Amino acid sequence: MRSGRLSTVLAVLVLTCLGGRADAVPTEAEGDPGRTDLPGFRVTTVADGLAIPWDVQSIGGGRLLFTERDSRSITLIDADRELHPVEIDNGSLWSSGETGLMGLEVDPGFDKNRRIYTCSGWTKNDGSHDIRVHAWRLSEDLGSATRTETLVAGLPTTSGRHGGCRLLVLRDGSLLVGTGDAAQTENPQNRNSLGGKTLRLDRMTGAPWPRNKWADEKGRQRYVFTYGHRNVQGLAQRADGTLWSAEHGTYRDDEINRLGNGRNYGWQPGPGYDESPPMTDFSLPGKQYGARWSSGEPTIATSGATFVAGKEWGVLRGTMAVGVLAGSRLMFVKFSADGKLRWTKAPAALKEFGRLRSVTRVGNALLVTTSNGSNDKILRITPQP
Repeated sequence: MRSGRLSTVLAVLVLTCLGGRADAVPTEAEGDPGRTDLPGFRVTTVADGLAIPWDVQSIGGGRLLFTERDSRSITLIDADRELHPVEIDNGSLWSSGETGLMGLEVDPGFDKNRRIYTCSGWTKNDGSHDIRVHAWRLSEDLGSATRTETLVAGLPTTSGRHGGCRLLVLRDGSLLVGTGDAAQTENPQNRNSLGGKTLRLDRMTGAPWPRNKWADEKGRQRYVFTYGHRNVQGLAQRADGTLWSAEHGTYRDDEINRLGNGRNYGWQPGPGYDESPPMTDFSLPGKQYGARWSSGEPTIATSGATFVAGKEWGVLRGTMAVGVLAGSRLMFVKFSADGKLRWTKAPAALKEFGRLRSVTRVGNALLVTTSNGSNDKILRITPQP
């Protein structure tokens, strides 16, 4: 157990929306439900004293795992909220800038196979770097993890900028991977680059998912589910099965996109990685798909995302909860059944914790990690009537 990092059960913060008032994120939505029907929020600190916890996931029985980006570490939180380092071989895991040990996902069959997945920077034998998705097996006592497979390698990187990298096991059993464009002009529109994409693969073998649009073609495009992205930070599957992403914009236009097999979302920076083109450039050849929500100017840096469940959330039930880094808030975005934007809310009571990176649903609660660079926390958020 790491001393100084255990957060015992702290005083519960019952946070209200100051009379129901909430701050709206820029939107052109219609059908706003008003400012008087949001719930209050109960926020508890699950763990503190952390350093950029990038992702957190449940392994059942009240236990959690989380990654920390720069230290390239995995930690177990037991049912008593005590922290235990998970011993891993991280010697070849590489961290630089925005890249390190990032996305974490737990296999649906974890109770039997103790299998988890990570996405991280990697140092190759020649000293160069890429980003890779690995499968690991945790020991019986959960004290160590062994890397068992490299599921996909060759995700591009240079300085570590725009490294992605979110993971999500879908209901059909495939693994969805959100990647960044590595701040390289050619990656987003090049289907044989794995940068600026969402990738879909067999989580057990690493093979391209057979229903990918280009699964029968040659090259790396076999892995590609969608392309034309800048830096995918969040992935979520709605109750109706639809797939969604959140990604960082330039100086404007963070995006939430509804994903579809083979779609191009239109990011194409100019020569020399000129970021003045729009996030969705409809002048490109072929068809481009516009965002379902966009921040406008300036960017607020949307990050991890999940869909809210449970009737106790009231009007927020079924919304997409999105962590916001630069804008320091938890944002709730409501889409209609056919995927049209209805409204956004960013409750003032959830703007007190600084930069928010990952958002994970465990039962009807939300787990949110802060990314302030020091004394970061994992928060548990539930609604209060």
